[in-house]
Formats: sequence, C-alpha cells, structure tokens
Amino acid sequence: MRSLEGVAESPLSTVLNLTLQEEKYNLNAKGGKSFTKLTHGRSYIMISYYGCLWLVSLLNLAWCSLQAWECTPEKAVAWNVLSLFTTSGMLFLEVSLVAFLLQGNYASGLEALTRTFVVSGLIIGLDLLLKVIYLFGFGVPLFIDNNDQSHRVKWGLWVVHKLVLTAVYGFILFMYHSKWRERLPARPAFYKYITIMCCLNALALFACGLTGNGAGFGFWLYGLTMIFYHAFYLPLLYITFLADFFQEEDLHLENVYYSEMKDAGFFDADWE
Repeated sequence: MRSLEGVAESPLSTVLNLTLQEEKYNLNAKGGKSFTKLTHGRSYIMISYYGCLWLVSLLNLAWCSLQAWECTPEKAVAWNVLSLFTTSGMLFLEVSLVAFLLQGNYASGLEALTRTFVVSGLIIGLDLLLKVIYLFGFGVPLFIDNNDQSHRVKWGLWVVHKLVLTAVYGFILFMYHSKWRERLPARPAFYKYITIMCCLNALALFACGLTGNGAGFGFWLYGLTMIFYHAFYLPLLYITFLADFFQEEDLHLENVYYSEMKDAGFFDADWE
C-alpha cells in the first residue's frame, strides 16, 4: 500500500486480492449448506456471528479490491470511509468473541447474545468516534499507509490500539494457565485462536513502534501483518468457531435420526 508515482496498485494490493478471492471461494463453497443448518438451528449467537461474518467479509473483499483508491487523492474520503467500516466490522467480531469467551460456560441463549452485542457495540462505537475525530477533525491519515515517519501521532495511535488488543489477548492466555481457566470454554480451538491473535497483535505492535521511530523495516513488517490480518482473520473465525458448530449439528442430527429409527424398531432384527 505504497503511494508510488505512476503505479495504480501496490504488491500488497495484488496479494490481498488473490488471497481474498480464495477466501471468497472457500466461504461460498460451504455457504449454502451452512445457511440451511443455521435456519433450522436455534443458536442465536451462531446465527448472528455467521451473519456478521458474511457482512464483514463483503466489506473486506471490497476493501482489498479497491486498494487503488488509497493512492488516488480524489478517492481519499471514500477510501477512509470504507476503511473505517471495514476495520470497525472486523474489530466488532474480535471484541464480540472476546466478550463471548469471558462469559465462560454461561455464554448461551438470547441473554448472552444481548450482553455480548451491547458491550461490543459500546466499545466499537467509542473506537469509531475516536478514529473519526482524528481522521476528519485533526487530519491524521490513519488509513493512508506510506513510508513517511513524520506522522508520529498516527503511529502512536496505532501503538495504543495494538497495545490494548495485545493486553486483552495476553490476559485471556494468562487465564488459561491460571486457576480461572474453568471460567473459559474448555475447547482447544479457542486457546489456539487466542494464541494466534495475541502473537499477531504483538507483532503489529512491534512494527508500529519501529515505524514510529523511523525504521523502514517496521513499515515492511506492519504491511505484512496487515496482509495476514485481512486475508486470514475471517477464515480463521469460521474454522475456529462456526465449522465446529456445524460439525456438532451434524452429529446431533445423526443421533436424533438414530434414536427415531431405534424407537421405530428398525434395529430389532439385529438383536434377534
């Protein structure tokens, strides 16, 4: 995402476009089957997360496909608005899942969904308000990434942003290794998700700190973390949470069918 003279798109844009095409294909491949299961299911949390995932995926696909806007001064406002909605949507998913995890084994039903969305909405609303103030009020180019270290305020804001996320994920990792681990869902997939996100945000925090101090390597590292985040975060959510949910639904349906057939006497001949 560099602003180069005479270049419409950057290598980062090309990588993101190719990866997001693969992401779109993978989500479409299972979309119909998953949608059918959700419409017949009763999990409000999973239905809501699945809907949010698809909405944010479309925003993320548009964001990655329109990278040329970042290098076009006439499209600066449109690019900033699109970036605001895309990053806020992805952050909403992050915060929602963290709020869901911190509710532990009691996170189920409509009440848990309401608490999760209220807390997430308040946090994202505050984050969005601060970004709008700095972006349009003070003219800080939060979403225009170039190798210009003069915007120390911008990189300072991103350091604070990544520091908060790293601290939250680090705290949850600490809980997994403490006496409070029983409060968290006993699933290895959740632990792996938290570990991946903690490492990614810690790496982004390190990159923002280096870039703010004038290190060119930091800017390259920051761009690399952006590629991984926008290209792989949404598929990671699906694999970690929704895929397991659909597998459990399949197992549940198989058990129901087996019980009904057993009650109807289909297996009586096996015992004779």
